Order: sequence, then structure tokens, then C-alpha cells
Amino acid sequence: MIITKKFIPRRALLRGIGAALSLPLLDAMIPALSAQETGASKPVKRLGVVYIPNGMAMEYWTPASTGRDFELTPVMQPLAGFRDRILPVSGLKLPWDNAPHAGGSAPFLTGSIGNTGETNIHCNVSMDQIVARQYGQHTQLGSLELAMEDRGNSGQCSNSFACIYTNTIAWRDATTPLPMQNNPRIVFERMFGASESTDPQVRQQRIESGRSILDSVLGTVNDLKREVGAADQDKINQYLDGVRDAERRLEKAEEQKDKPLPVVDRPSGIPASYEQHAKLMFDLQLLAYQTDLTRVITFMLGREQSSLTYPEIGVAEAHHPLSHHAYDPEKIATMSKINTFHVQLFNYYLERLDATPDINGSLLDNTLLLYGSGISDSHVHKHDNLPILLAGGSNLGIKGGRHLHFENDLPLANLMVTLMDKLGVPEEQLGNSSAALDIG
Repeated sequence: MIITKKFIPRRALLRGIGAALSLPLLDAMIPALSAQETGASKPVKRLGVVYIPNGMAMEYWTPASTGRDFELTPVMQPLAGFRDRILPVSGLKLPWDNAPHAGGSAPFLTGSIGNTGETNIHCNVSMDQIVARQYGQHTQLGSLELAMEDRGNSGQCSNSFACIYTNTIAWRDATTPLPMQNNPRIVFERMFGASESTDPQVRQQRIESGRSILDSVLGTVNDLKREVGAADQDKINQYLDGVRDAERRLEKAEEQKDKPLPVVDRPSGIPASYEQHAKLMFDLQLLAYQTDLTRVITFMLGREQSSLTYPEIGVAEAHHPLSHHAYDPEKIATMSKINTFHVQLFNYYLERLDATPDINGSLLDNTLLLYGSGISDSHVHKHDNLPILLAGGSNLGIKGGRHLHFENDLPLANLMVTLMDKLGVPEEQLGNSSAALDIG
């Protein structure tokens, strides 16, 4: 920590013509002397949820032993570098057995079942939004809801249940499901876009002119860098490099938007490669945390009933039909490749968070991440013994390096109540929860 005479507010912005970028955490924002008096050095708590669709190849996921002696399974193997900072949790169940895919995504963070019918939408507030109500008082954005697919929210997608149940995991209240944004350009503009105008034509003109969003703030960047120490200058350069890289990748995707694609016609701003798209979305989440734009993010790596293909890993069969493998060992092994690919992308995110300094450690130390699915055995849409994993959050009391198993089909909502307590937003009950869990 460097003691400086200059003090920069935590919510400081880099302002320019048509743009305003939040600053990352700098030493000058927490001078050592004032931190003791104001508590400014207290870490910011964050919540991230990463949801995977269509269940899991459980034979390749579930550790054979519990406690600290568990061995990483094939699907978890990409997380070997974070073995002591992950916490697999098994034995938990969701309450909605009569809804195949809707019964996985809708109750995942709500602990509640929904109604049948296309228009009779009713579920429950999700735990991320309970946390966002409190955390959002201190940030520009209360929460971000992101996804890899845009399938629309009309019609029926899971038996007689409305598509919205399979297309989001975030609910503001019982009747307000939150749409998930899959276009990184829109996410980028929401985070760093023109503050003077929200007119889409104005935004498109700036994009087409080739002007970087950083162009208009370079003057204030240079002024700021002359006033802070070398460590803060490095942090500013690292942050701006991240913003510049995200914008460059978006521009590359937009250059390719008119090229024919083999499967689907993706909208502007979405890379053709699933891996490039996912990594860009993860990088935007990191920037959002780094600049304290939001402290709550939910991200669906696929919507329930997703029929994405993964040619980049040699899986040409659509995900949803493949998940109904009829216990064919070859098909289960192929599905495990998709599950492992998702974990590899999650590992990329953990590496980026861990490499980003924050108060008392890294962003990963101060971020509680929940990774998993609302379906276990995908062939019969089972909602028990769910594949769940916690990561990061060491400064929030999450002790990794263990596999926890709970008996008697305890509600997944019990874990949500437990996590809200860790996040400093205690709730006695969520959905069908019965009690908090002892996760050590």
C-alpha cells in the first residue's frame, strides 16, 4: 500500500466526449492512513453464477470420495490449478420434478416451481436479485444477466411450460423474469458506451467510424497518470488494455457478421466461435467487477434445451439430443467432452480473476462463484444429486479443496440461503429451503 496525498474516490470516472469509464481499484483510492479511519480497505464482496444446460455426464463429474481426499474427475480436471480453491457439492435437489428442462433452470436460484401455460408466469425472486438489491445501492448497475444464446421468450419450450422458464435463471420477483443478454456489443455499450446518447444510430455511427471508445478519454487518462504512482499507472494500463482488447474483438466479430456461417446467422457483435464468444463474455464480466460497475452477475453458458453444436472440440451432434444418450457409453463420453469444454472456459475465467489484484488478494478471493446445472442425469431430466461447484470467495469464508456430499435430497435452496449469508445478505428462507447448510 502506498501513502499518497492524492485521494481518488472509488466511484471516479474517466470522462470524455460521449464516454465515461469507471476506474479500477487504485492505491490512490485507499490511502493507508485514511483506510484505518474509514474502513475503505474492506474488500468488496461479489457474486457470480455460471449455469450449464442439459445436465451432466455424471459418471465423469462426481468425485468418488468426499472430504479433502477427493480426486479431480475428468470433467473437473481443467480446474487442477485451482483444486484447493474449489468446493464440489453433491446430494442437493430441486423441487420441480414434473418439468423436464424448466424444472432445472427456473428453480436453480429461486427454489420455487412455476406455473404451466405460456402466459401464466409465476416463480419466485432469485437469490442473485436479493443480493443485487443490497449491493446495487453502491454500483452503477445492480446486476448483469448474460447468456450465450438468444432464443426469445415467447411460446412453450418445456412440455407445457413457457420458454422464459428455460431461458433465464434470474427473477426480480415472482412475475418478473429477467432477460439474459447474449450480445457482447450490447453488454460492452451498457458498461462503457456513450453517456450522452442512447440512440442506436448514434452508437452505430461511432462504431462504423472506427473510433475506439477510449479515444475520447485519453486526455483524462494522461492527466490522471501524471498524478498517481507507478503501481497505479500499471493498473490503469492493464485495465485499458483489457477494454481495448474487448473492443477489438467485438470489431473483429462485426467485420465477419456478413460472412455466411454453417449453422446460424449470429447478430452483430457475436463471434462465430463459441469459445471466442464465451471468453469475451467472461472478460466483460471481469471488467465489470474490476471497475465495480456491478457486484452481481449471472451467466448461462447455454439455455435449457440448448441444441448448440461444438465443432471446435469435435462434437457435431446437437447438445440437447446428445443429452438423451439412452445410457450409451459412447454418447455419454461425447457429452462429457462438452461438459469438460465448459469447465475449461470456466477455468479461463478463474485464471483471469485470480490475476487481477484486489483488496486483500485478487478478484477471485473476493468473488463467490457458483457453477453448475439444475439437471444431473440428463437422459431422464433428474433434478437430484445436482452437479454443483463453488469457487473463489476465500475472503468470504469459502474453504476449498474439499468435496461435500449431503444426504436425504436436501434442497439446493439451502445452499442459496447459506451463500447469501456468506455474502452478508442473510435471509431465513428462499423458496423451498429448510435450513442453512454447514459448508465449513
